[in-house]
Amino acid sequence: MRVIFMGTPDFSVPALDALHANHEIAAVYSQPPRPAGRGKQPRPSPVQERATALGLPVRTPSSLKGADEQDEFAAFGADVAVVVAYGLILPRAILEAPRHGCLNIHASLLPRWRGAAPIQRAIMAGDTQTGVCIMQMEAGLDTGPVLLRASTPITETDTAADLHDRLAALGAYLIVEALERLTDLVPEPQPETGITYADKIDKSEARIDWNQPAEAVARRIRALSPFPGAWCDTPGGRLKLLHARAVPGEGAPGTVLAGLTIACGDGAVEITRAQRQGKRPVSSTELLRGMDLRPGTRLG
Repeated sequence: MRVIFMGTPDFSVPALDALHANHEIAAVYSQPPRPAGRGKQPRPSPVQERATALGLPVRTPSSLKGADEQDEFAAFGADVAVVVAYGLILPRAILEAPRHGCLNIHASLLPRWRGAAPIQRAIMAGDTQTGVCIMQMEAGLDTGPVLLRASTPITETDTAADLHDRLAALGAYLIVEALERLTDLVPEPQPETGITYADKIDKSEARIDWNQPAEAVARRIRALSPFPGAWCDTPGGRLKLLHARAVPGEGAPGTVLAGLTIACGDGAVEITRAQRQGKRPVSSTELLRGMDLRPGTRLG
């Protein structure tokens, strides 16, 4: 099958690899290179880098709204377009250009967690399972009918990074199956109940509020790991919190009880992995060798 692939971040790369191994990739679309690093030099997206390594033609328009860009897209004569975290709005002319339309790999069990941050929101909410949907795209935000879905549990130790990798692999597997069965699959309209929205993560959400219950604090830490990274202020500077679990404990919220166990509004959290500014991520044991966070220390 002749495929146009549209994606930008790391999450999209496994699907590109899977499709490249099984189908003809007519073109790869990705967002334009963005300034990155200390020198703020333009850096291609992970998808652009991978497509270039595979010798695939890459286009990086800043918009798909222009007639010339839409004509160029249609000229590839694709049977289907596969969209994975591309990040640009697809006008109707783009959605309708491929013979079988545009299919989206979405990292949730729709209609739960439509939107930009389904992985993080699922962990924050305490969901015990999530998954991937292959959806026929339409003009609305993640509203199209679902062709295939598969679920995976969310464990009490999963970070966003863990779930990201698992769902990326699951999505890659599922899109290959979807294309193999495309003419036989019956699109399932999404139900009108159970709809939730996964708003984009705002950096203001990353500061930990120790007055919250321990379970909520631990989930937020795991949901924002590694990016943007939950954080708190300590006497020794800002500390990024990368992994935590809820444990029994009592004390004034934000108080160090022992080791890196911090009192919350209800219970306590044990920080098991963290990162000081300008340093690499380390275990709590290693962190405490070089940082004075004795019991009674208050964190902000």
